[in-house]
Amino acid sequence: MSREEVEGIDDQGMAAWGSHDAQGFANIFGDDFVVNDVATPEPITEKGGVRAYAQAWFTAFPDMSVKQTNRVVSDDAVAAEVQFTGTNTGPMMMAGNEIPPTGKTVIGRGTYFARVRDGKVVEFNSYPDIAGMMMQLGFMPAM
Repeated sequence: MSREEVEGIDDQGMAAWGSHDAQGFANIFGDDFVVNDVATPEPITEKGGVRAYAQAWFTAFPDMSVKQTNRVVSDDAVAAEVQFTGTNTGPMMMAGNEIPPTGKTVIGRGTYFARVRDGKVVEFNSYPDIAGMMMQLGFMPAM
């Protein structure tokens, strides 16, 4: 694949997050894939799981807006830093547990790395700044 094609797939994923389209995000994944996120207890390997993963974020932060702050693209992979803002007005899933909404607004940061094959994402590794988010939500003392 070309870098432009990989960039296009990444742009589709970011657009899905921007429009809170869980199905659109799931659509960028191939038939055989794995999603790893430090906030989920197990890897995700089914599209229904990817939809639920994205929807959990959209439910917890219904007004979420997302932007990339840095991105590196190769012929088969993309790595990016992202920032999101949102108000926690819905229940949040963290490590398999539901946390009630706090009503607090956060500026979240994180990174992800995605590997692409045959026009689809086959590996997605996400590293949200959980500690920073927990501090802003009042679950951890600020440093």
